[in-house]
Amino acid sequence: MDYEYAPLRLPSNVDRMTAAAQLAIQAEFSGWELARVQLFRDGTRQVMLRRKVQAYLQPGLSI
Repeated sequence: MDYEYAPLRLPSNVDRMTAAAQLAIQAEFSGWELARVQLFRDGTRQVMLRRKVQAYLQPGLSI
Protein backbone atom coordinates (compact mmCIF):
# COMPACT_ATOMS: atom_id res chain seq x y z
CA MET A 1 0.00 0.00 0.00
CA ASP A 2 1.10 3.52 -0.68
CA TYR A 3 0.83 6.10 2.06
CA GLU A 4 1.41 9.80 2.20
CA TYR A 5 2.94 11.22 5.36
CA ALA A 6 2.59 14.54 7.15
CA PRO A 7 5.04 15.49 9.89
CA LEU A 8 3.68 17.66 12.67
CA ARG A 9 5.60 19.26 15.52
CA LEU A 10 3.67 20.15 18.67
CA PRO A 11 5.29 22.66 21.06
CA SER A 12 5.81 21.90 24.72
CA ASN A 13 2.97 24.18 25.84
CA VAL A 14 0.38 21.91 24.13
CA ASP A 15 -0.89 19.44 26.70
CA ARG A 16 -1.71 15.83 25.93
CA MET A 17 -5.49 16.29 25.81
CA THR A 18 -5.25 19.22 23.38
CA ALA A 19 -2.86 17.26 21.17
CA ALA A 20 -5.24 14.28 21.19
CA ALA A 21 -8.16 16.54 20.22
CA GLN A 22 -6.20 18.07 17.31
CA LEU A 23 -5.19 14.64 16.04
CA ALA A 24 -8.75 13.32 16.37
CA ILE A 25 -10.05 16.19 14.25
CA GLN A 26 -7.45 15.47 11.55
CA ALA A 27 -8.37 11.78 11.63
CA GLU A 28 -12.11 12.41 11.43
CA PHE A 29 -12.21 15.00 8.65
CA SER A 30 -9.07 14.37 6.61
CA GLY A 31 -8.50 10.63 6.91
CA TRP A 32 -5.16 10.80 8.74
CA GLU A 33 -4.04 8.15 11.19
CA LEU A 34 -1.25 8.25 13.74
CA ALA A 35 1.92 6.57 12.51
CA ARG A 36 4.47 7.63 15.16
CA VAL A 37 4.98 9.99 18.09
CA GLN A 38 8.32 11.05 19.54
CA LEU A 39 8.47 12.95 22.82
CA PHE A 40 11.60 15.04 23.31
CA ARG A 41 13.23 16.13 26.56
CA ASP A 42 12.14 19.74 26.06
CA GLY A 43 8.49 18.61 25.97
CA THR A 44 7.90 18.97 22.24
CA ARG A 45 6.31 16.14 20.29
CA GLN A 46 7.14 15.07 16.75
CA VAL A 47 4.05 13.42 15.28
CA MET A 48 3.94 11.56 11.98
CA LEU A 49 0.50 11.19 10.41
CA ARG A 50 -0.24 8.94 7.45
CA ARG A 51 -3.11 8.10 5.14
CA LYS A 52 -3.58 5.97 2.09
CA VAL A 53 -2.90 7.69 -1.20
CA GLN A 54 -6.16 8.21 -3.06
CA ALA A 55 -6.83 9.20 -6.62
CA TYR A 56 -9.20 12.02 -5.65
CA LEU A 57 -8.84 15.04 -3.40
CA GLN A 58 -10.73 15.08 -0.14
CA PRO A 59 -12.81 18.15 0.72
CA GLY A 60 -11.20 20.77 2.92
CA LEU A 61 -7.65 20.17 1.75
CA SER A 62 -5.64 22.85 0.05
CA ILE A 63 -2.62 22.07 -2.08
